[in-house]
Formats: sequence, structure tokens, C-alpha cells
Amino acid sequence: MLSENLLFQVATFVSLIGMTLGWRGVMTKYSGFYDLPTAWNQMFWGIIIGMVYAILSFDNIVYPYFNYIAKVEGAQVPNPGSLLIITILMSVTVHMLLRRERVRKGGSHPTSGWALGLAIGGMTSMVLIFRFLQYEDSLFSARLLLTVAAIAIITPRCEAMITAHQGFMILNGRKWGAVFRSATWRIGLLVMIPYSIANPFGWVFIGSMLMIIDPKIEDWVWASIPKPARRRLRRIWASNEREKRSKKSLGEEE
Repeated sequence: MLSENLLFQVATFVSLIGMTLGWRGVMTKYSGFYDLPTAWNQMFWGIIIGMVYAILSFDNIVYPYFNYIAKVEGAQVPNPGSLLIITILMSVTVHMLLRRERVRKGGSHPTSGWALGLAIGGMTSMVLIFRFLQYEDSLFSARLLLTVAAIAIITPRCEAMITAHQGFMILNGRKWGAVFRSATWRIGLLVMIPYSIANPFGWVFIGSMLMIIDPKIEDWVWASIPKPARRRLRRIWASNEREKRSKKSLGEEE
């Protein structure tokens, strides 16, 4: 078994890859047209609260669940009350961060939420991967590699979706409804991820949900871009599209 220091470095590196993929897939498309400094600030806070959230979730939900399915003596089903308290506290904390003056001033709730969620999900995936590797005898099995990849990619993106949607609802005046809805989605995520680690079929279900929700992300992010910037962005996209068609037609003529 490798040292815990090396396992932690591996878990951190893989989680950062998942966070980077989540950032590049959404935030880079609108780069320069949203409040980037605020998004980075939210990512900083996401790392802090995400680590606390990840440790609490693992100790109170994930670890007891694995002990229960492994039929460890004295193990019990994770306490539903703990699950409810952790997710509600997390959703309220996110609500408070997305209600800060600098976020409200620019209406950047969805983009700030996406950055915040990526950091929270990244810390969650880091803790899960680290603990998962600790209990594995072999680090070179196909099942382990696929599980680690799934945790690293899916967890940050799922949390980013939840937090961005919470920001979108806050932007549209549905403040406390956003808290309870995001808490409900977090409950589902905290239940499905450990289940999927034990039963890989669960990743198929989570992936299917991501594909269904994915088209809505652009609407959430678009809502946080100021109207003048939207017009400029549309002109840029139209210009790029004309340039592509022009190059394509020139290539066909040659």
C-alpha cells in the first residue's frame, strides 16, 4: 500500500482535473463577459466550506453506509437526520455566500454559484477518492480507475449544477425555495455517490441525469451576463460563425 501522503497527492491531482474540466466546459465559453473576480472569490470560499462539508458527509453518511453494506459488527444505516442537517446547513451557507453584496451588485449569482459549486464538489471528490484509495488493496484495477475517474469528473459537476441553479433561483427572487430545492438535490447526490461506488450501475443513472440537465446550464449562466455584454457576445459568435463558413467554402473551392 502506498503512503497516505502519496495517496493524498493523487486524490488532490485527480480532483483538480475534474474541477478544471467543469470550469472549461462552461465558464470558458463566456470568458470576459461575466464577473470573473467574484467567481474566483467564490471558489476560494468553496474550497474552505467544501472541505468541512466533505469531512462531515464522509464521517456521518458515506463511512457508516460502507460499514453497513460490508456488514461490520454494530454498523447501522446512516442517520437520515444527519443527512438532512448537513445538506440544509450547506444550502443555507451557499445561500448566504450568493447573497453577498458583490454578487448581488453584478447579478452574477449563477456564475458565482458554478465556481462555488465546483470548489465544493472538488473538495468532496478529493476526500472520497483519498478514503477510497486507502481501503483498496490494489491501485491498478480497472474498477478502481473507473470509479476514481467517475468521482473526480461527476462530483464537481453535479455540485456545480446544484449551486448554479440555486444562484439562478436567487437571481429570480426565489430565495428560500432555492435553499430547500438545492438541499433536496444534495440529499440525492450524497445518497447516490456512495451507492455508485459500491454498485457501478449507479454512475449510469447519475450520468443520465447530467445529460438531461446539461442543456439548461447555458440558460442559468446566460442570465448572469449583463444585457450589453450579451449583445456583444452574440455579435462575436455570429462573426465567428461567418468566418467558419467562409473558410469552409474556400476549402471546398480549392
